[in-house]
Amino acid sequence: AVAVSNGTAALHLCALALGVGPGHRVITSPNTFVASGNCILYAGGEVAFADIDPSTYCLDIAAVRKKLEAAPKGTYQGIIPVDFAGLPVDMAAWRALADEFGCWLLEDACHAPGGHSPSHRAGDGQWADLAIFSFHPVKHIATGEGGMITTARKDLYDKLLLLRTHGITKDPTQLHQQPGGWYYEMQVLGYNYRITDLQCALGLSQLGRAEAGLARRRALAQRYDAAFANHPAIVTPEVPSGYGHAYHLYVVQVPDRKALYDHLRAHQIFAQVHYIPVHLQPYYRTLGHAPGDYPQAEAYYERCLSLPMYPALSDAEQDYVIETVQNWVNA
Repeated sequence: AVAVSNGTAALHLCALALGVGPGHRVITSPNTFVASGNCILYAGGEVAFADIDPSTYCLDIAAVRKKLEAAPKGTYQGIIPVDFAGLPVDMAAWRALADEFGCWLLEDACHAPGGHSPSHRAGDGQWADLAIFSFHPVKHIATGEGGMITTARKDLYDKLLLLRTHGITKDPTQLHQQPGGWYYEMQVLGYNYRITDLQCALGLSQLGRAEAGLARRRALAQRYDAAFANHPAIVTPEVPSGYGHAYHLYVVQVPDRKALYDHLRAHQIFAQVHYIPVHLQPYYRTLGHAPGDYPQAEAYYERCLSLPMYPALSDAEQDYVIETVQNWVNA
């Protein structure tokens, strides 16, 4: 594990360690924060998208397979599946697909610490070449800002350590010469992506509360599920059998999302939308992406709303959220 200054830095370092550069094309989800794609652009590569699974809101493995099969082998160098909202993808299945088409695999596990698929725990390094976490204030483990990269590959680990600190090493086994104990070498062009000791101390204290926080998130999700079970206008998150959802977000889909969003804000409930599809952002449109490219992601975006979800949310506060949503639905 390599601790870094934030989740975006983690993604950038992964792209560099994996050798992304001009001419490299990488597939990711349009339903994610922009950093999942931006990291490829930072390294000079090209981002491609595939549509999402309408039941899980994660990158659709069938859509990615179709994209890979439609192009000459070697067109795409990597895949970045995103564990959206806290639901991990099945990394064993993604590993099999990546190996079939000669791609590396980077798991964006920022939403899913403690979550699991039938084949792995989110970010455990069992199947992906690299996985990343974020310690942003809204995440399961918060250090103010911070991030982590996990990997089972020693070659990538060594690259990450070098790239994290200006490309500098003092490791005697890596030096070209050893004139004295003061000596260090800058061997590649790296970055200052270190996390601070103060942030790490906060993160370590957060680890002690991580399991309790995860349990509380799951309890809150169960209460939402029960409250909305008899409301056909509200689509609640689907958790496939054998999966453990980490519930970074609790996303519902409703027919008139803006009306509910405005209604909640009028009652001092600050819901949010996750996410505006990346390919619809103005910058990405300049790269050739357009509305209609990924209809499942766009249809999801028109209806999605994230309700309050965090361990400190009390039962009484959640009851107020539920009542306010139900009043809107029944109006």
